[in-house]
Amino acid sequence: MPSLAPGGSADGWPSLTSEIIEWTPTIPADLLTRAQRERYRGPYRAALVPHIATLAPHLTPATSALAAEASSVITRFDAELGDELAPFSAILLRSESASSSQIENLSSGAKQIALAELGSREKRNATEIVGNVAAMKAALELADHLDAPAVLAMHRALLEATNPQIAGRWRDDQVWIGGTSIGPHDADFVGPTATRVPGLMDDVIAFARRDDIPPLVLAAVAHAQFETIHPFPDGNGRTGRAFVQAMLRASGLTQNVTVPVSAGLLADTKKYFAALDTYRAGDPSEIVETFSYAALSAVENGSTLLADLRHIRTQWNDRVRARRGSGPQRLMDLLLRQPVVDRQTVAAALEISPDNAGRAIDPLVDAEILNEFTGFTRNRMWHAAEVTDALDQFATRAARRGR
Repeated sequence: MPSLAPGGSADGWPSLTSEIIEWTPTIPADLLTRAQRERYRGPYRAALVPHIATLAPHLTPATSALAAEASSVITRFDAELGDELAPFSAILLRSESASSSQIENLSSGAKQIALAELGSREKRNATEIVGNVAAMKAALELADHLDAPAVLAMHRALLEATNPQIAGRWRDDQVWIGGTSIGPHDADFVGPTATRVPGLMDDVIAFARRDDIPPLVLAAVAHAQFETIHPFPDGNGRTGRAFVQAMLRASGLTQNVTVPVSAGLLADTKKYFAALDTYRAGDPSEIVETFSYAALSAVENGSTLLADLRHIRTQWNDRVRARRGSGPQRLMDLLLRQPVVDRQTVAAALEISPDNAGRAIDPLVDAEILNEFTGFTRNRMWHAAEVTDALDQFATRAARRGR
């Protein structure tokens, strides 16, 4: 089929055009009404996405200065937490994962997420968020060698527990956003054809590995290109935001912790999605500005969360008199990053037997730091409500800032 050449914008960044593709229905005709059969037939237009590996975005001085300011704030936040890495790295990673999932309307309370991390499958949203935690971990572990297998590994970690048949594979069908599931003809955005995905992903990964563009700018633009390619049937947004964390780590902008940028994007999702549309029209400045403001908001909100947790931990010391390095003291440190525990979790973390775990748990129950919530005599579980309350308040602040 004939295709249109990519267009361009005033600043030289290429915009999307489209190519005409014949539509092959995937839903049997006898399951559709006559009107539906008429509406969703014939050719449609799929995005024709330009390659960007050798291009550089031209930003206004104000946008460049904003990105530089946000980068400085990220670096300072990361450095200041270097001495407190153990308790807070896991908290920030989980917070980023939960916020990224909430952008896709997948939300869950902190207690349910913690339960899902222990293996509970009672709440599907919580299970999917735990998958996002795994994807973020994979992204950070693979930051030193960003390539196509690394991106596929992030996606596999995200979906292998809930959608294994598509996990870790490029899509082989057409995808679109908006409209109906019948066909792409009414969609708000139709991605490139599946045959173009591998080449486009190689191109955006090559762009993401460049060192001649400021890291936050690079991450924002690469993310917008990733979302435009839409390389997977599902999980594109969450994998794309994990990809951002891998780029921030690979560039050295972060070295210790996961800055919860998605919590900043959650503050105004309409602006985030509008910035992606503007990018596709040939203007990368809005997505860079959106990521910069998101990073500034995320650091502010993340700092409040960590201050709340430090205060909680100090109060616990006042309520439980135990020597430094003792089981109760070490368990209190564990609860900051794992606020729901069972005997096996405590035993593994403290390197003691499950039979001895009670010696660490009981003083915290007596001090009302932990409460047993199952009511069972066996397979009991305990919950540090003050920690999950702080995490839920972080999520509430993130969502509230956009209103």
